[in-house]
Order: sequence, then C-alpha cells, then structure tokens
Amino acid sequence: MFLLGRRLLTGPRGAAVGATVGLLGTAMVAINLLSSPAGVAACSAAQPPVAGADGKVASSVYDFTANDIDGKPVQLGQYRGKVLIIVNVASNCGYTDGHYKEFNQLYKEYEAKGLRILAFPCNQFGGQEPGTNAEIKQFAVGRGAKYDLFAKVDVNGDEAHPLWQYLKQRQGGTLVDAIKWNFTKFLVDRNGQPVGRYGPTTSPLEMRNELEKYLNQ
Repeated sequence: MFLLGRRLLTGPRGAAVGATVGLLGTAMVAINLLSSPAGVAACSAAQPPVAGADGKVASSVYDFTANDIDGKPVQLGQYRGKVLIIVNVASNCGYTDGHYKEFNQLYKEYEAKGLRILAFPCNQFGGQEPGTNAEIKQFAVGRGAKYDLFAKVDVNGDEAHPLWQYLKQRQGGTLVDAIKWNFTKFLVDRNGQPVGRYGPTTSPLEMRNELEKYLNQ
C-alpha cells in the first residue's frame, strides 16, 4: 500500500479537502494522461517550441504577456533581473493556507533582494478555484498576499496559457510534463530561465536554499 497523505484538512468555505486529496488527485491526473491516446501522444511526441507574445519562439519568460487579476496586460519583461516563483494557486485546496502563509513569509524576507512571486489561479484541479477574478483577489488579499496576482488561466490542455506551456517544456515533470495539481511551483533565475520545478508537497519554505542561491548570483 502507498501512503498518499497524512491528514485531511478543512478548506475555506467549508470544503473538505487536504493533502490526501491533493496527492491522490496528482496520481489520478498522471494515470489519466498516460492511459489516454492524447496523453500518450503528448508524452511521446516532441512538442513544438512555444511562441512568445511577438509570435517568435520564446527564449525566456520575458517573451510572454499575461493579464493581471484586474484584467490589465502585463509584459513579463518588467521582471527582468528578478528571481521569480511562478505558481498555480487555488482558494479551496488543502495546500492553500500553508502555501499562502509561506509565500507571504518568503516575499517579506526576500522582496528587497529581488524576489517576485507570480500567482496564477487555475480551476483545473478538483474545481478548487471556482470564483471570479474579483473573488479570488479578495480571497488572496484577505490572506495577506502582497505579491503579484494574475487572472485565472488554464495550465494544461489546448487552452493552456503560453507561459505555462513554456514552463512545462523547460522543466518537465514526473511521468508526464503536465501540471498535476494546485501549487506547482517554478523557480526562474535573473535571466528569465526556468531552473527548478517543485510539486505541491514541497512547501515554499523548502525552496529557500535554491532561492537564495539564485538571489545571490
């Protein structure tokens, strides 16, 4: 038998969700992808390079544009020279409280040294981010989030945001490159290059050593 989680947490709005659900969901997503023809094709066929906002093949995250939580386009070149954590977030996940708290801690500690956190809400995993952008913003601000919030996106499938397609190509995942659950985190260096990928069971504070390495470069 496999231990899929240690405890069940009660999420916001009364949703009973937790680490057990998250890990089981991760496994099920991977199994479903591997068992479907489309998933097998995605795993076996080389994916074409991702184009940036200008239509040219992207060479860094700076080549992309994304709408912020208020719907305003943000050219990611504005983060040039910063170290980034890019993460897909959800309001009703068992990992939500811990990740929001630890992201706040990291941001407070490292903002002056050049850290920026880019949070992308996504509703593709267990329907755990069902709200509007305005509702998501209210939720995040209520939990002290001062880092950068973006509009809700897909991170998998044909409608996945190009930035997330690029991140998955540059930092593949276990079994399949697809994002498997909420709070998958990508670390990006000061040159806009993805240099690490961390699953939801890795807490933000566990990224500290790698984060400091790139902040000190």
